[in-house]
Amino acid sequence: MPTRVDVAIIGAGSAGLSALGEVRKVTNDFIVIDDGPLGTTCACVGCMPSKALIQVANEYHHALHLKGRGIHGGNKLRLMIPEALVWVRKLRDRFRAGPVFAAKRLGSRLVRGRALFVGPNRLRVGKKEYHARRVILATGSRPVMPEEFLAFGDKVITTDALFERKDLPARIGVIGMGSIGLEIGQALARLGCDVIAFDRSSGLGKLTDPAVNAYACSHFAKEFPIHFNSEVRLESRSGKIEVRVGGRSYERDLILASLGRRPNLDSLGLEAAGVELNAEGLPKFNAGTMKLHGQPIYLAGDASARRPVLHEASDDGRIAGYNGVRRSQRVFNRRAPLAITFSEPNLALVGKSRAELKRGRFVTGEASFELDGRSLILGENYGLLHVYARAADGRFLGAEMVGPEGEHLAHLMAWALQQKLTIFEMLKMPFYHPVVEEGLRAALRDAARKVKNRLGITTFRSPHFSE
Repeated sequence: MPTRVDVAIIGAGSAGLSALGEVRKVTNDFIVIDDGPLGTTCACVGCMPSKALIQVANEYHHALHLKGRGIHGGNKLRLMIPEALVWVRKLRDRFRAGPVFAAKRLGSRLVRGRALFVGPNRLRVGKKEYHARRVILATGSRPVMPEEFLAFGDKVITTDALFERKDLPARIGVIGMGSIGLEIGQALARLGCDVIAFDRSSGLGKLTDPAVNAYACSHFAKEFPIHFNSEVRLESRSGKIEVRVGGRSYERDLILASLGRRPNLDSLGLEAAGVELNAEGLPKFNAGTMKLHGQPIYLAGDASARRPVLHEASDDGRIAGYNGVRRSQRVFNRRAPLAITFSEPNLALVGKSRAELKRGRFVTGEASFELDGRSLILGENYGLLHVYARAADGRFLGAEMVGPEGEHLAHLMAWALQQKLTIFEMLKMPFYHPVVEEGLRAALRDAARKVKNRLGITTFRSPHFSE
């Protein structure tokens, strides 16, 4: 006979543990199933080890360029990459310890093994079966690895394996210039590796604004070669990997495949529960409640492929956990969309992207960081910010940028967006001097001028349009 439980949560990562927090408010009749290793994607192979590696790379890179400021001797520094990678793993293990402890303290409620649906509401883990009234799928995602790349063994890796390496080879190819590919590609180049990158598209990260993307592409190409609109073919030659692009070839010691991630749902046997997956490996579900259509099953986190970032995964988990223990389903307001790439300079998107906006219904406020005072002092005077405002009333809609301190500017804009502010209301906020935020003010002022011109406003009598 199967063991009966109110809720089964599959996955003990960020989304699963967040779901658990809501479930425990109503019932203690639950299990958490995980086939390990324990720890979140963020802590183990994603956000945290990558940022640790990026920090080392940036510090070394900056030290080599201090001579112009009167600081000499930076060129005598020695970078010991094996030691740097040990430090990255030590930090990684420290960040991983928290979620591992949270999972282990569940005791017998933590079921170790791979979950498999064997019928509606029925799961098998090893030789044991469970009948769960509700199931929450928080199984995370995995890096996409094309089948043809598998033949090259450990010569083609993803970030899941990168941080486990004891050393880095001299020549590395990066395939895929999304956020992860750009971050790691730049870091590897700054660590002294000979990096060449390839992407089948013509853009970087998630940028959709043509001008911002063009600026970013031009800037990063100064650090390492990036081949856009490129379909690559790999061949093994004398223990090396040859990357063929068009009529040219590049010999590399290692390839980092950064081609996105895929939800871990295809090995759960969901068809036994009457759930079909589409070509992207996703079932039909309600993004407001996180509930699968017609099933007592909920999605959370990267498994939903909705917004694969930690704070969104945690929110997904809370929503799935809340609805998973209640009869009535509740739709929650979601946070303002926010995406940051931790390259230097940062890429950032807030709210609606340029591609999502309808022509003629918005204005674009522009600001360059090349002459910004604080950016010049920091030695980071490069970047372009575009803010988007509704033409009819100046409501702030979103932004795309490449620039210094982008991670912080993006948060300010996301907060303003979530508060439904207009660009005029944003301009009423204080802007200290000299700060990089003055670049945001310049973009807002440009957008405000364009809105006023469209509306035929020539005076500043109305407080709504004052600064």
